This record gives sequence, structure tokens and C-alpha cells, in this order.
Amino acid sequence: MTTITEFLVAEHRACDDGFAAAEDAAHAGDLARCRANFQQFLAAMEHHFQKEEAMLFPAFEQATGNAMGPTRVMRLEHQQMRETLAEMSGALAGGDLENFLGQAEALLILMQQHNIKEEQMLYPMCDRFLGGAVGSVIQALRDFPAGGSP
Repeated sequence: MTTITEFLVAEHRACDDGFAAAEDAAHAGDLARCRANFQQFLAAMEHHFQKEEAMLFPAFEQATGNAMGPTRVMRLEHQQMRETLAEMSGALAGGDLENFLGQAEALLILMQQHNIKEEQMLYPMCDRFLGGAVGSVIQALRDFPAGGSP
């Protein structure tokens, strides 16, 4: 992968697959499998959010001199998704697959809208504005530890 766009779109697809696995288990009524798949998905999503918030967004903001533009919107949307993910976690903790699936519908809409903005606008802007630093940013994203700061 040579661009930030390619690297992070691949992460989006991996998260989408994890989400689908949790949803499939919920539709099948398999609470244990749903919980396991959701925990993996939740960890992948949070790791993705943290990488963007700790590495990509600050690099973009420094390169553009703008912290109030698209990265601000993306952070707000991450928070919305985190709130929905927390609702989903609560539903699973209570064994309520119907509520989980209702929240999953809301999350799917949020993720689709968010991913379009990142994939079609923000990531290509990052590739453009970061120029020669793209390779080092991708490496930093690859090296970002799960559940931690760089």
C-alpha cells in the first residue's frame, strides 16, 4: 500500500467484516458468538479511531494549519459512533439481541456516512497535503499499538 487512502480503506473493510460477523451472529440468535465477534469488532474500531485521532489527524492539522475543518467533524463522528457502540455493548451485556440489532442499524448508517467522507475527501486530502511524509505516516499508523498511545 502506497497511500494513506489505500491503507485506511483496507482497515475500514476489515472493520466492516467484523461488524457483519457480529450482526450475522445476532440474526442467528447466537448470543455467545455475537458477543465474541462484537468484542473483536469493537477493539478494531477503537484501535482505528485512536490511530486517526493520535497520528493522522494531528499530522493533517499540522500540514494544513487547520484544526477546525474536516478532522474536527471526524472526531465528533467518532464520538457518536462510540456512544452507539456503548449502547450495543449494553444491549449485549443484558442479552438483548433485538436492541443490539436496532443499535446496529443506527451504527451502520453512521459508519457508511463517515467512511464516505474519509475515503472520498479526508484521506485523499491527507495524501495530497502530507506529500513526502505519507510513507512515515503510514508506518506510524502500522506501528500504533493496540489499546495505547504511540
